[in-house]
Amino acid sequence: MAYILAIGATLQLRSPATHRAGKASPETDKKELWESINPLDAAARPKPGRRASLDDGTLADELAIGIDGPLRELAGGPVADRDSGPALSPAALRELVRACRPRQWVKNVLVIAAPGAAGALGHPEVAGKIILAFVCFCALSSATYLFNDIHDRAEDRENPLRRERPIASGALAIPVAVAGAIALIAFGLGVALFVRPWLAAVAGSYVLLTGSYTLWWRHVAVADIAAISGGFVLRALAGGVATSVPVSRWFLLVTSFGALFLVTGKRYAELRQVDDTRRVRAALRQYSERYLLFVIGLSASVATTAYCLWAFQRSHQAKLSWYELTVIPFVLWLMRYGLLIDRGEGQAPEELILRDRFLLSMGAAWTVIFVVGVYVVA
Repeated sequence: MAYILAIGATLQLRSPATHRAGKASPETDKKELWESINPLDAAARPKPGRRASLDDGTLADELAIGIDGPLRELAGGPVADRDSGPALSPAALRELVRACRPRQWVKNVLVIAAPGAAGALGHPEVAGKIILAFVCFCALSSATYLFNDIHDRAEDRENPLRRERPIASGALAIPVAVAGAIALIAFGLGVALFVRPWLAAVAGSYVLLTGSYTLWWRHVAVADIAAISGGFVLRALAGGVATSVPVSRWFLLVTSFGALFLVTGKRYAELRQVDDTRRVRAALRQYSERYLLFVIGLSASVATTAYCLWAFQRSHQAKLSWYELTVIPFVLWLMRYGLLIDRGEGQAPEELILRDRFLLSMGAAWTVIFVVGVYVVA
């Protein structure tokens, strides 16, 4: 405001003789007007034939771009071009990494399950292949998150939990997200092909499944939770394929229905937060809380039964009771997670598992018993 008042005062103090003379040209008037209202040092003013730029680092240039831009147009002076910056700035890279959801990479630890259950983690070549399989699925899962966020950006803007995602908020440009997703898919499939062609087939199936989920299956009730559960199964299967470890039918059953248990708990938490003011997926509105609780109980029962059969079979073969002991923390873990689901806290399984102390303690107890039984005693 003070700056505007100073300009007005300067205009009033101009000599009236200039106007009475009538000899000054319009160009001279503009030049004098610019010189009279520009309070900056003459050395910092734009030189003739040269456009101002922020690269100069002077206060004059900053004001020229910010405050004095309209005044330059009024007085006929040159208008500075705004620097748009590089296409992929450090800020854009940070937003791209955030859009890849590194926290979700914990799901890819499932690639360890099959070789770990078979007692094959002690072999150096197996450990290397597992690491590469993990890297592969981290890249592919991040690519699918990018495509999913691009597809759902309008819906995410209406969701209080997802509106701050980089693509929905506009912090990450869509072309950058598309280029990043394509690069991640190419990298992930290349790593899988390097490890083993069969791993590339499983990885390709994962990309097709998650892509079809984004476009179609997510809109079909039951098919949506089945597709997400299938993604977990493919992760677990990838570990066995990468290391040439046979995968038992009990292992597949535990993985399938364990994943269904987590996914249905997520849907249950989402359904409890639905109201008439927010737009939600059509498939979610087809569910009822009673039906989802039924699926949660069913999946937990089948997963527990399959795990017990696997543990008893392995204990009989090894003549040890360590496998049977792992049933206790396994069942307690499911019971605790079921309680958290009932409270409506299952919307972010990866965060809930890492936050709840009881779940962490039961997971640690299961790991200790299993490692001692398979890798120490055996």
